[in-house]
Amino acid sequence: MNQLIGKVALVTGGSRGIGAGIARSLAEAGADVAITYVRNKDAAETVVDDIRNAGCRGSAHSADLMVPEEASSAVEETVAEFGRLDILVNNAGFMDQSGVAFQDLPTDTIDRTLHVNIRSCVRAAQAATRHLEEGGRIINIGSCLGERVPGPGNTLYAMSKAAVTGMTKGLARDLGPHGITVNQVSPGPVDTDMNPADGPTASIQRDLTILGRYGEPTEIAAAVVYLAGDGASFVTGATLPVDGGNTV
Repeated sequence: MNQLIGKVALVTGGSRGIGAGIARSLAEAGADVAITYVRNKDAAETVVDDIRNAGCRGSAHSADLMVPEEASSAVEETVAEFGRLDILVNNAGFMDQSGVAFQDLPTDTIDRTLHVNIRSCVRAAQAATRHLEEGGRIINIGSCLGERVPGPGNTLYAMSKAAVTGMTKGLARDLGPHGITVNQVSPGPVDTDMNPADGPTASIQRDLTILGRYGEPTEIAAAVVYLAGDGASFVTGATLPVDGGNTV
């Protein structure tokens, strides 16, 4: 506890689900935390209230990550408000759940997936790199689907998350000489409003795990807090699966 006192973190997509869990856990560990959100300002402000109730500074920034400049703007706004940036968590993501066959996916769905899941990570990391000092952290949220695709209908999302893995490894090489680590956490099925544990495909996803259950956002957040802390100072370029054994 309190291992991140004095640190400033930015969590993209931090108003709900896994991102909200990460933001709250970073604050519980002592970090000041900024989050981005797209539409639901009330949900974002609720997370900010929780951050402040943990005794830390918090803020919410509206950012449509379909627009590349808004990812970098969120970084600059965080630095302007808090005076520094130590931890970037690229968490925001989009997954098409329309059920449309791959060959019929519309261009806007393809563009949204690639912009949010890949391009926004690149732009946020570019901006963050200009501010991170030795000991800085970039933590990307991937997916077990980036390594193993057990069924149809996930091509686009799996491709985007596999790209995040490649970015993680390459950026770790680029930033290692500056004392900055870059790692990835890859969740399996996690109980959120986007993928609820009682949803239509929940039983299939549950059966794909060794533990036979969905994860909780706090379990993903615990891995992020570890990678953000001093205990992970010799870990970089790594992917940490938190998936209940989904990819074994």
